[in-house]
Amino acid sequence: MSDPDAVPVQDSVPVDEEVSPVVEETLDIDVEPAPATYVHQNSDDVTFVVMSAESVTFDLADSSPHLHLMEADIPYRNISIPIALVDAQALYNALHGVEGRRPGTHELASAIIRQLQVDIIAARILRVDQGVFYAEIDLMTPRGRERFDCRTSDAVILALRQGVPAPILCAQEVLDSFYS
Repeated sequence: MSDPDAVPVQDSVPVDEEVSPVVEETLDIDVEPAPATYVHQNSDDVTFVVMSAESVTFDLADSSPHLHLMEADIPYRNISIPIALVDAQALYNALHGVEGRRPGTHELASAIIRQLQVDIIAARILRVDQGVFYAEIDLMTPRGRERFDCRTSDAVILALRQGVPAPILCAQEVLDSFYS
């Protein structure tokens, strides 16, 4: 049974349309820091909170490792997401900037993303249902914006593997479900 929320949303520019060239300008503008909470307009006005990947831990008494995310702004709430052992290793390496002698799956995907001149806009945690977290990776490609359903661990690892790490966003209702 397919989940209608899990279908990738495509906001791309059709191939036959002409795209205007990019013009680079330098402007002197005083920019205030962006708030850590904002509304994402294409997901039914869902409010997302900026999170930071704090750590990955493995307790031998537990059946799986956990990814620990913390809210980037007050009240600094955190969530712990169970992930697979191999993803925990990949996440640890991404958090610490470790590159293997040969590229792993996430390192390869990151290299492909960079080579194709695609930017990861954000890794978004959309919802949690019966302990399963649902996420998407939001990309800006030369043809336009694309969003793909993915595992939370994959979204976070790819976001961290970028030259400038992409933001990790969590739906406010997901955080609220743990703190109500």
